[in-house]
Formats: sequence, structure tokens, C-alpha cells
Amino acid sequence: MINKKLVIFLFLLTELQIAHAASFDCRQPLLPDEKEICSSQELNDHDMEMSVKYHWLSGVLGMGARGEMSDDQQNWLQKRHKCGSDTTCLTKHYRQRINELNEIYRAINKPVSSVVGK
Repeated sequence: MINKKLVIFLFLLTELQIAHAASFDCRQPLLPDEKEICSSQELNDHDMEMSVKYHWLSGVLGMGARGEMSDDQQNWLQKRHKCGSDTTCLTKHYRQRINELNEIYRAINKPVSSVVGK
């Protein structure tokens, strides 16, 4: 049986290699944070990792959890916009959001037997 984590890792790796651009159109970045993300490979990589994880989780979560995650994402975007072109601030917020998405994944990646009866 194929390990679920391995499949997900390979999927994310493939997606990150295929997508060499930010999750938005860098040809017309409008906001200072978008311009900075488009000009920085590190921020661009963070943006793509966050985007792939967010969209994958959106596909597997139920409606209620998906709606909550969407609200959290909108709140996160507002925080990101407030960073402007501050690379340190943007990096910090990306790392926090990626960690939050990783926690959501870990919460759903539990065997049923470990959850049932508790």
C-alpha cells in the first residue's frame, strides 16, 4: 500500500516544480506585497507552497471546515497586505500560515481508530 504522506509529498513537490510563478499574476502585481513576492524567489516559493497546500486542503475538507479555512485565509491575506514590501514581515506571515495549514493536515491525517472512542 502506498504511503499517503509520500503521495502527498510527491504531489506537492511536482506542483512546486511545475509552477514557477506566484499564486497570482506577476505580470500585473498591484499591491506592494505582491510586487515584493514577485521579485523574491524565496517569497515566491513560500507563496506557491502555501497556495498548493491551501487548495489541496480545500478539496478534502468538509464544507464547514473549508469555510472556516477560507475565512482564515482572507484574514491572513489582510495581514500579508499590511506587510507591504517588508520581506521579513512577509516571510514571517508565510511561515505562520504554512504552519497553520500543516496543522490542519496533521489533524485530518489520523487513523480512524485513533479518533473513534475518544
